[in-house]
Amino acid sequence: MKESTIYSIGHGNKKFDDLVKQLKQYQIEFLLDVRSKPVSKFNIHFNRSWLEEDLSKNMITYEFLGDHLGGLPKDRACYTNGKVDYSKIRTKNFFQDGIRLLIEANEENMKVALMCSETKPEECHRCKLIGQELLKHNISILHITEDGIKTQREVIEILTGGFGSNDLFGKTDFTSRNTYK
Repeated sequence: MKESTIYSIGHGNKKFDDLVKQLKQYQIEFLLDVRSKPVSKFNIHFNRSWLEEDLSKNMITYEFLGDHLGGLPKDRACYTNGKVDYSKIRTKNFFQDGIRLLIEANEENMKVALMCSETKPEECHRCKLIGQELLKHNISILHITEDGIKTQREVIEILTGGFGSNDLFGKTDFTSRNTYK
C-alpha cells in the first residue's frame, strides 16, 4: 500500500479557525470540497465563496470537486429507491475522473484533504464511496477526526461493527443514509 497524502475532514459545526488549525496540523496544502452543494445553512463561513477567499489567506488552496466526487450526484441513474447507490456512482465517468485526480495528487505527494459537512467519516461518502474506491488503488485515506487520524480500514471497521468491507455474503455495498426524492 502506497503511503497516502490524502486526508478527509468534516466541517460540521466547527469554527473556521479550528478547521484551519486541523488542516495546518497535518500540513494540508489543498482543501478539496466534495460536497455536492458547497454551502452551509448554519455555518456560512463554510460556503464556497468564503472558503475560496479565507483559505487562501491561510496559504491553503480551495478547489470544488463536488461535480466529480459529491455524494448527491445530479444523475438520477445513481439512485435506487431514493437512496444514493454508491456502486452505481463508481461506474460513472465523472466519478472516475475525480478519482484519477486524487490518484495523481497522491502520486505527486500533494497534501490534500477532502472536505464534506459530516464530521464522522463512517457516516459520510468520503469513507463509504471515495475511500473504498481509493483502497482499490492501494491508497488509504487518512480521516482527520476529533480523536486524531483514523485510516480508511479503521473507519470501515467502525462502520461495519468489525466485519471490515465484507459481510457474511462476501460483499458490502454502501448507500446514502437518507432517501432523496
